[in-house]
Amino acid sequence: MKNNNITTFSQLLDEKYGPLGSPQRTEWQQQFEAFKIGVLIEEARKKQGLTQEELALKCGTNKSYISRIENNASDIRLSTLMRIIQVGLGGQLKLSLEL
Repeated sequence: MKNNNITTFSQLLDEKYGPLGSPQRTEWQQQFEAFKIGVLIEEARKKQGLTQEELALKCGTNKSYISRIENNASDIRLSTLMRIIQVGLGGQLKLSLEL
């Protein structure tokens, strides 16, 4: 038996922010990607047992900047993001492009 009352996440986003490609939806997607970067950095930092201050010292920035990134309150330059990941966390940044 098929339940037609189920709403998908994509449908919810369409209702709240408009269809894909609309200015509001594009803004939401950009903010969500920035949020994900912050969460990934925080999880990696904690997994390695580092404080924000220790990570900042390793990659040449300050604790408040790391905090702002993890809390989605700061734009981040690609060069800084790469330094945090490579130097601070010993990882690699892999990007993909969807058209």
